[in-house]
Amino acid sequence: MDPKYAWLPVNLQPDDANPEWMNKGDNAWQLTAATMVGLQSVPGLVILYGSIVKKKWAVNSAFMALYAFAAVLVCWVGWGYQLSFGDTFLPFLGKIDVTLDQNVLLKQAFLTYKFPNATMVYFQFVFAAITLILIAGALLGRMNFIAWMLFVPLWLTFSYTVGAFSIWCPNGWLSKMGLIDYSGGFVIHLSSGVAGFTAAYWVGPRATKDRERFPPNNILLMLAGAGILWMGWTGFNGGDPYSASIDASLAVLNTHICAATSLLTWLLLDILFFEKPSVIGATQGMITGLVCITPAAAGVVQGWAAIIMGLMSGCIPWFTMMVLHKKIWLLKQIDDTMAVFHTHAVAGTLGGLLTGFFANPKLSRLFTLAPYPTWERNTGLAYGLHNGRVGAGFRQMGVQILGIIFIIKLNVIVTSLICLLIRLVVPLRLSEEELNGGDEAVHGEEAYALWGDGEKFERSVHNSVHGGVEDLELQNKI
Repeated sequence: MDPKYAWLPVNLQPDDANPEWMNKGDNAWQLTAATMVGLQSVPGLVILYGSIVKKKWAVNSAFMALYAFAAVLVCWVGWGYQLSFGDTFLPFLGKIDVTLDQNVLLKQAFLTYKFPNATMVYFQFVFAAITLILIAGALLGRMNFIAWMLFVPLWLTFSYTVGAFSIWCPNGWLSKMGLIDYSGGFVIHLSSGVAGFTAAYWVGPRATKDRERFPPNNILLMLAGAGILWMGWTGFNGGDPYSASIDASLAVLNTHICAATSLLTWLLLDILFFEKPSVIGATQGMITGLVCITPAAAGVVQGWAAIIMGLMSGCIPWFTMMVLHKKIWLLKQIDDTMAVFHTHAVAGTLGGLLTGFFANPKLSRLFTLAPYPTWERNTGLAYGLHNGRVGAGFRQMGVQILGIIFIIKLNVIVTSLICLLIRLVVPLRLSEEELNGGDEAVHGEEAYALWGDGEKFERSVHNSVHGGVEDLELQNKI
């Protein structure tokens, strides 16, 4: 090779920007899908968290999401991706043995998909990031921000990577058993719901007055964040066939069918029992529908099954949140700010079980990379009963249940250990002064500084660039 091209990665020539194994359409779709998932977090959940909380916690809540997104990326390219998808170190964990340099990033992903490793690293990063941000939802309004800064890399390293390798990596033990988790019902939603609930126990509840009254500071802005979250789910589920395929098309359509059905079901239940159509309730129903369909992502279930899953995801999490939460002692004791346990742990568990029931073996053939015939596994119980393969159907249900138990135990144990470790270094919970002061006490900043509601602009360490000093002096004169 000409010395001037010596910098090129192994197996690439000067005219090889598009090697034979790469499909431009697949690569473009994968990058687009990943970016849509990223937008669910930034700005989607940043806006949602910042607007659905009490005004004094708007900055802190949004900032927890923004920080997690950035911190996860640095940890992910450093070691998280290799622990999750690298060569086997343990049956549930990869090993860090390859530096993510150009010789690795520009090679074909898993020697199977028609795009480079760089695209896969980016795609998997946004899933890891949103998982941590969902955990934050259970901790809003009282967790020490420094403790959160420590929690994010620790939980990513010791919990997320174990679940991701076990279920998503072809060498993972649950993956080899045939667990179906199309887009993260187990790895993301069940994990975040259980981890958030567990962390909320260790951090403790919000201030009494916040827990008694915690109104959203901007419902319209909340809807904007929720809308970004919903539309971003197109990439969340549509990207997991790892190709611009008919399976991706089916996944996208049925994802939105399930979400809409769940939203409407939740809305009708609110009207029936509370006589008022709640927009916050409808948003919760939208989320539970999106979470429930995610393990199946409609790529392994048919459209009618997606509707049934939407009906159930609108009913069961509603019941656990609105009825059981007020009766079960443990649920009443733990302060889960955004009800992450119900919207993600309950809905994720439901989705995992329904996937095991409704998984269509013919559709699974489009998605799975099983080394043996799809009919021998990935057969939902409903199709097992219909096709005379009852054993295969019950086996799939058993594997799904095993995956649920594993993820729950993993996250309860690891999250508890991480919280106990952090507690030795810094307090998990904000001080009483900070709990009372909110954003101003914690960050020296406020989300809304309006003269009309009696607020005054305060001096921030960063606001003088925009005339903060002059504004303060003007108000002092007034």
